[in-house]
Order: sequence, then C-alpha cells, then structure tokens
Amino acid sequence: MECRGVDAEAVTRGVAQAISPSTVGRWLAADALRPWRHRSWIFPRDPDFAVKAARALDLYARIWNGELLGGDEYVLCADEKTQLQALSRCHPDLPPAPGRIRRQEFEYRRGGTLAYLAAYDPHAARVLGRTAPTTGIAPFGQLVEQVMTSEPYASAARVFWIVDNGSSHQGPHAVLRMQATWPTAQLVHLPVHASWLNQIEIFFSIVQRKVIKPGDFADLDELAGRLLAFQDHYNATAEPFDWHFGRKSLDRLLARLTVHEPLAA
Repeated sequence: MECRGVDAEAVTRGVAQAISPSTVGRWLAADALRPWRHRSWIFPRDPDFAVKAARALDLYARIWNGELLGGDEYVLCADEKTQLQALSRCHPDLPPAPGRIRRQEFEYRRGGTLAYLAAYDPHAARVLGRTAPTTGIAPFGQLVEQVMTSEPYASAARVFWIVDNGSSHQGPHAVLRMQATWPTAQLVHLPVHASWLNQIEIFFSIVQRKVIKPGDFADLDELAGRLLAFQDHYNATAEPFDWHFGRKSLDRLLARLTVHEPLAA
C-alpha cells in the first residue's frame, strides 16, 4: 500500500497537524474498511444459470433428471489447458539452501507451446488426458475417443461429459456431434462463465502448481512427458475432491446475487 501523498492530504484536511507515511500505513492496515483492496468477479449473465448449474451439481451427486445413476453410468469433467510454454532457462536453477529459497534464471528460450486436454472422473479421482499442438474440435474429439474406448467408459450405459462453453465443444452442434459419434455419451454444458463448477479446473490448478511452475523445460517433449507422468502418478494416489457445493449452496448463492441485480432501464 502506497501511503506517500496520503500523509500530506491528512494534514491538508486537518486530520492531523503532522503525520508520517508509516503512521498512515498502520492506521489503514488496522481499519475495518480497506477500499484500496478489490477482487474481480463476473456476474452470472446466463438466463438459464440456475438450471444448467443444477444439472452439473446433480451429476456430482450421481443424479440425473431426479433419478440416481446406475453402477454402469459415469460422470466426467473435461476441458483444455491451453498455451503451455516450454521455457528453457538460460542458466540452471540454483537449489534451495538453509536461509535461501530456490533461485531461477530470469532469461529463457522459447521452445513452443502445447495444450493439455483431460477428462476427470470426480467419483473415481481418475484422469485421462493427452497433449496436442493446439485445441479445437479435432483435438477434443481425439480426447473423447481416447476415453470412450477405454474401460469402464467403453461399456458404460451412459457417460455424462460436463464441459464449459469453449469453442471446442460449444453449443447444440457439439451435443449432436457427440451423440452421433458416441451414442452413450451425453454432453452437459455449464452456464456461461461458470468453469468454477467444473471439477477438472481443480485438477488443472494442481497441475499448474506441481508440474508447470516454475517452468523450465528443455523442449515440448519434456513438457508433455512430465504432464503425462504426473497424470499416471495422480491416478495411482489421488482421492475424489471433497466437494460440498450442492443444490442448497446454489440456492444460497442465487439468493445473494439477487441483491446485485442491475436495475431495469
């Protein structure tokens, strides 16, 4: 927090005869209101937000259209992590030591980018994924083929795919394309700007922290290899996420949002 200038303004307004920037800083840090701090958010603008969100939350509870899913029915959360860079540092990292954190060279060489596409089973904590040069309908279709030809999904009665509204799987055409190619697969779209309801994003955040950062890869092959190696390790050790956001939580959220509804013109 930058307090220089605020001290002079306090004197000008008669708050104090004299005051230092450090004193201003202590006052503001102890105050209950801190207007200089902020967080970004996106107000839900999908007119069917409640219906679409509830469908996904029901699937997490293994419910579809009010009925429990059978033992041969599965739920998957899918998306793409895009523009992953293979940055090669110009000098090797210096390892951590007592009283010294790990140090990483600032300069790097660019080795290209790739995308990581994955489907996460929230009930089995299982991930199936692949890398591709880019995203799009074709790479996403390859992911779907990889999953739908693997057990237990290959012989499932139904497989529900929860996805956001990215261009690789957007709109009713994507739903029809999925059904035509894989009759037992059903695409379930989240509301617009509601990727936070997709549990694959939790897995991607783990990948970001444990694989991507701090970012030092000789080339794209090393980056891809590390991603897929971590995927195997995750599948051998992970447990389902402790997900608590259900229908009641959604109702409470929507009730709070009504306070912020924009006034009609």
